[in-house]
Amino acid sequence: MLRFDFLEARNLRHAISLLERHGDESRVVAGSTDFLARWRQGFWRPAAVVNLKGIANLGRISYSPQNGLRLGALATVQSIESNAQVRRRYQALATGATSFAGVQVRNLATIGGNVCNASPAGDTLPALLAFDAQCTIAGPEGSRTLPLTELFLGPGRTALKQGEVLTQLTLPAPLPRTGSLYIKHSPRGAMDIATVGVASVVTLEEDGRTCRDARIALGAVGPTPFRATDAENLLKGQELTAGLLAQAAEAAEAAATPIDDVRGTAGYRKAMVEALTRRTLQYSLQMASGRAMPFEEQRRLAVQTAF
Repeated sequence: MLRFDFLEARNLRHAISLLERHGDESRVVAGSTDFLARWRQGFWRPAAVVNLKGIANLGRISYSPQNGLRLGALATVQSIESNAQVRRRYQALATGATSFAGVQVRNLATIGGNVCNASPAGDTLPALLAFDAQCTIAGPEGSRTLPLTELFLGPGRTALKQGEVLTQLTLPAPLPRTGSLYIKHSPRGAMDIATVGVASVVTLEEDGRTCRDARIALGAVGPTPFRATDAENLLKGQELTAGLLAQAAEAAEAAATPIDDVRGTAGYRKAMVEALTRRTLQYSLQMASGRAMPFEEQRRLAVQTAF
């Protein structure tokens, strides 16, 4: 039987020292939901596993208008989904969390784990990108900050250096008249990996019609989750008509570079990008315009199994 040393980190400094000591043969875990599956399948064979779960204060969630939303890396996906400030101000993140597997997994899985796994189909990642998340990273050389857009290097690959640990994600406070939504398309609902995932964030000017800012992030249609910047630029400074939203959706589709796999063909996925971008923009515009949407309705929309 293949074995590994399971090491409990007492604090952050201890975790970093353990990772330095074991080098490339070590792997970090927190909720272990992804690790156990990949270890059993033979994809990961570490000699040492460093458990961060016992480190105090890394699971905190806080919000202030000045500092925005701060998510400790050990915050569970369920705690994010149920947080009142997240539901009120970061709807796309809340719906990304609610579409993440089942409640049992959400109670174990951590936001830091979902980010550091760097799956192109990670359910929380498009929303984090769309809200301009910043990563706080601790390592042997101290602490540094990195935009989430620069963290992902490819499937399962991040810009974390040897011995570094993601400790926090920070999302700026949304401006007034902002709405957002994430929608995941998956044949078996939340329990399955996303075939396509789209998060949109829309902010309106005081006139309630002109787009002050728009962000669109796509998942499962490229080697990493990414922002559809050409689509975003079509909307900024413009009145958001149905025709313009359709143009932005087509631009997002053009930016997608999916592959064929068991969950869908590349052509099907590109078509789903267009459909989901249009829908998330429409609902985000609705919420930005002041038309409230109960969270149960957002939850219903978050996972689409058929079109």
